[in-house]
Amino acid sequence: MSKGIRRDSPDANRRDPESILQGTLDMLVLRAVALAPMHGWGIAERIEQWSEDVLALGQGTLYPALYRLERRGLISSKWGTTENNRRARYYSLTPAGRKRLAAEIDSWRRLSRAINLVLQAVEE
Repeated sequence: MSKGIRRDSPDANRRDPESILQGTLDMLVLRAVALAPMHGWGIAERIEQWSEDVLALGQGTLYPALYRLERRGLISSKWGTTENNRRARYYSLTPAGRKRLAAEIDSWRRLSRAINLVLQAVEE
């Protein structure tokens, strides 16, 4: 497992691969609940639909992310009833989560731009 990069180091804008993957999952979940409170299955379904069925989150991936985001104060949850009359935990974005989502989107855009620049490079 990699150690990551200290925030005060010259390489503070770089991220280790493990944190990029976790950060990407967190960003997707935050984005899904940004529109309206949703239960876990609805979050997974929304991400799958938005990604045109490319991204499919299993329970073993989604629920640890939801618990982690809730512990960090980025989402909150409360019990409710689904449209199928089942009891489910609904997750919603907190103000801190909204702020974090904006920062993650900016970071993702910088990273994806950098990757695209590398992929589009031609040998001179």
